[in-house]
Order: sequence, then structure tokens, then C-alpha cells
Amino acid sequence: MLARKLIAEALGTMLLLATVVGSGIMAENLAAGNDAIALLGNTLATGAILAVLITALGPLSGAHFNPAVTLAFLIRRQIGAGLAAAYIAVQLVAALAGVALAHLMFEVEVVQFGAQARTGAGQWLAEAVATFGLVATILATLQARPGAVAAMVGLYISAGYWFTASTSFANPAVTVARSFTDTFSGIAPADAPAFIVAQLVGAVLATTLCGWLLRDGAAGG
Repeated sequence: MLARKLIAEALGTMLLLATVVGSGIMAENLAAGNDAIALLGNTLATGAILAVLITALGPLSGAHFNPAVTLAFLIRRQIGAGLAAAYIAVQLVAALAGVALAHLMFEVEVVQFGAQARTGAGQWLAEAVATFGLVATILATLQARPGAVAAMVGLYISAGYWFTASTSFANPAVTVARSFTDTFSGIAPADAPAFIVAQLVGAVLATTLCGWLLRDGAAGG
């Protein structure tokens, strides 16, 4: 049922962003200026919620919560263009709602814009790498061990927070939404478009490579 799929995507994306932004606010409040501790708190919450949401909502919508993931499945012809467009629209709106929800919970100004500069070749490369790895993780795990996708995505994003220079946004909807928060997890709106381009490039490259690497499920040959 289409409505059920879209509501699952909306709910999952909203809760993901509420967690990313809310845990960032909480972590910054408790870390007493120690950015490493704040990032660790943000990391643990994000990785955990991804595992929960994918496990709970995956059977309903596939648990994309990410236009880059939806694009990958569109390229693989595992989702139609109309449904993909609906997923992406819902993801974007729900991501903004998740940011607003986090702001309301922590009693900060609901409508605000990011001020943290995140730009430069290293940041853009990091986002391409982060999204490449995320999409490859999903596609490879779906073939090798479908029941482990939730855990693998949670673990990959947790690692990505630390091994990428950009802290692994790896999601165009997340990037758009995080440009509307001037908190720990924010990004300056002017820097968001380049992140999104890098993410889409990473997603296409991963989908293309996995299409060859995982073809017919064969190992070797």
C-alpha cells in the first residue's frame, strides 16, 4: 500500500533527523566544550537509531530515509520512477520536520539557519566517500546477509562520523535539513549544494560498481 510506504519513510526520516540534531544539542550541552565527547555522543545516538529504524520500518518501505539510497534502487530498477520521486519528496519534508521536532524538544528557536562552514575539496571528497560506502554497504549486505542490513548501516555511519572529514552526512535530505539548524550538527546553507552533489556522485559510483561486483551473486570468475 502506497500510503503505508510513504508514512514509514516519513516517520523514519523524521526520527532520524530528530536524533541527529537532538543528540547533537544534548551532547554539546553536556560536553563542556569538548568537541570529541560531543561528537561521540552524536555518533552513538545516530548509529543506534539507524539500526532501530531500519529493523522496524524496513519491511514497510525498505527504510531508505535517504534520497541517495532511493536513487541507487532506482538505477537498479528495484523501484519505479514515480515511487522514487514520492519517496524523495517525503524524505525532504520529513527531514525538515525532524529538525523542527528536535528544536521544540530542546526549546530553542524552531526556525534557524546553520552557520557552521563545511566546504572545501576535502569535505566534498569525504561526502562522496561516505555516501559511496553507505550505498555499497547496503547493496552488498542485502546480497550477502539481508537480515544484517540494519546493523551494518548503523555501524558504517558510526564509523563514518569519525573517518570522514565531513562527519559523514551521506544523505541529501539530512544535508538540506541540517542547513536549518544552528546547532552542533548544522551546516551553512551555502555549503549544502556541494555536499549534495558529492553525495549523489558517490551513490552513482557505488551503484555502478556493485552492479558489476555483485553480479549474479558470484564470487570470483
